[in-house]
Amino acid sequence: MTALQADCSNCFGLCCVALPFSASADFAVDKPAGKPCGNLRTDFGCGIHERLRTSGFQGCTVYDCFGAGQHVSQVSYGGTDWRQAPDTARQMFAVFPVVRRLHELLRYVEEALTLPAAREVHPALRRQRETVTGLTRLDPDALLELDVEAHRQNVNVLLLRSSELVRAGVGKDGKKKDRRGADLMGARLRGADLRGVSLRGAYLIAADLMGADLRQADLIGADLRDADLSGADLTGSIFLTQPQVNAARGDGATRLPEGLTRPAHWS
Repeated sequence: MTALQADCSNCFGLCCVALPFSASADFAVDKPAGKPCGNLRTDFGCGIHERLRTSGFQGCTVYDCFGAGQHVSQVSYGGTDWRQAPDTARQMFAVFPVVRRLHELLRYVEEALTLPAAREVHPALRRQRETVTGLTRLDPDALLELDVEAHRQNVNVLLLRSSELVRAGVGKDGKKKDRRGADLMGARLRGADLRGVSLRGAYLIAADLMGADLRQADLIGADLRDADLSGADLTGSIFLTQPQVNAARGDGATRLPEGLTRPAHWS
């Protein structure tokens, strides 16, 4: 999934320009969409990359373009940046979030294709991968006309089925397996048995998940900001992304799925 991982060295700083942010606990200042962040260097690198959290830009550390930045920069616009061709800037900034959504879909499809339990849907997943990959290669005008939501729905049917197959028979109580979209903000779930539970889109902001068992749990879209994962076991959990991990708190005893790394700010 290398192409679905951010490569800032081949990007024109698109997330630092195209996206807006507001002064808050996540960002030190206001910035409208289309305006370069004050920390963006002339070479498109970040001037405070090594100290984003301590400088008040925690929000930047939990964002991932899933490789859309370098794709738009090098493929959609052929390596010509918005400073060299300012007339392309507005369109480039609009194309970026479209490709980002497509790349996010591809990231989940690629993970589902690694799941042996979801083998029955692998052929359909491969077809969707081919379709969505083709969409990312459209020219900028065509990308802006795309109905990304329709394609997302097609992929989501397969991701849901993949999740069901992975979680089948896991855990003690089948009735507790679906917590999609649940409001669990600040919930006390220390040591909870959440094996095989669907936590799709669940709000787990600041939840106490210390020592919780989240093996084979579906965590797609779960909001883990400031959730305490110290000592939690997320081995085999599915559709968990690095930005979600970065947004949470954890420690040396937290067990993560293969392919995800322990954030430097964890204790």
